[in-house]
Amino acid sequence: SRKINMNMLHTINKSPFENSTASSCLKLCTKDSSILFIEDGVISVMKSTKFSETIENALKEFKMYVLKPDLEARGLPLNNVIEGVEIVGYDEFVDLTTEHKTVQSWL
Repeated sequence: SRKINMNMLHTINKSPFENSTASSCLKLCTKDSSILFIEDGVISVMKSTKFSETIENALKEFKMYVLKPDLEARGLPLNNVIEGVEIVGYDEFVDLTTEHKTVQSWL
């Protein structure tokens, strides 16, 4: 049987340039939480943006994932994802939601 992670999985689906969802999540997440960037949220984990440093610093406290099909749908190169952010597919997305006790969607 799989171990359930008692920490929360947070999903972010908005670009950090569109609203402050990603920033709010990073401020309010408890240490050791996991964060999954989906839809337009995938822009958050691109290298060389004004938000990159925020993500790089947050990687010290949180596990971060980004949904590959959403990167591809937006034409974002996988090699431009910040180092330390794990690129996952739909299967891993499902695994992440079942492995965490709670899923919090930031809208």
